[in-house]
Amino acid sequence: MIHIRRAGILDANALADLLNEIIVEGGTTAMTSPISSKEIQGWMAKENAIWHLAEDAAGGLFGFQWIAPHNDLPAGATDIASFVKIGKTGTGVGTALFEATRQKAKEMGYSMIDAVIRADNAGGLAYYQSRGFETIRLLANVELEDGSRVDKVWKRYSLR
Repeated sequence: MIHIRRAGILDANALADLLNEIIVEGGTTAMTSPISSKEIQGWMAKENAIWHLAEDAAGGLFGFQWIAPHNDLPAGATDIASFVKIGKTGTGVGTALFEATRQKAKEMGYSMIDAVIRADNAGGLAYYQSRGFETIRLLANVELEDGSRVDKVWKRYSLR
């Protein structure tokens, strides 16, 4: 069973551990360097940021998702990021997380949710497409922090 709840500062270590496993595996996130729990706490403290996590009945972390404003987005839009534990994709974790996130974004008055996904992340592209996100732009040859380059797909979900 998947339980969704708001994530808080005390979850930062577990969230960083899960995210770092994904970063080390590579290929699905634009992040290439390990993330500290302090960095996660800083992201969580951002004004109007909303974080949810998915866990089992014993508190084992399956994944997390957050929305937060971003300077590159138009008024009414929020950015989204989603991460599911390696080996737990395709189990309903992302679906459960997005339902909670979508609902909270509407409550906060957002009109759209934007996602920027690596073009080589087939699973991530399929996930957002299956939620109803539409492609609005291709970002070609984007440099990552480690100097590598990838294409990215910018998708948008309308909350109206």
